[in-house]
Amino acid sequence: MVRIALVSAALIGTLGLAACDVQKTQEGDVTLPKYSVEKEREGNVTLPKYDVKTPDVNVTTEQKTVEVPTIKKEERTIEVPKVEVTPAQNK
Repeated sequence: MVRIALVSAALIGTLGLAACDVQKTQEGDVTLPKYSVEKEREGNVTLPKYDVKTPDVNVTTEQKTVEVPTIKKEERTIEVPKVEVTPAQNK
């Protein structure tokens, strides 16, 4: 059941990313600043712009009948480890 949920989530995520339409709307122009001893900054940084259109995703629920495993509990007497610690100062 967990595997099905993980595979479904991965598939939905992959489809969501694959459905994006990205268009570059402006070229980037990076001029690195020049520093002198006085640390005066010269230059200009213009990052490229992108127009991103994402898909519409509608998530709904519906009633389905599926088989699910059940867990049966029962009591048993078993041996378990028992640890006793005596602090060093009490020795």
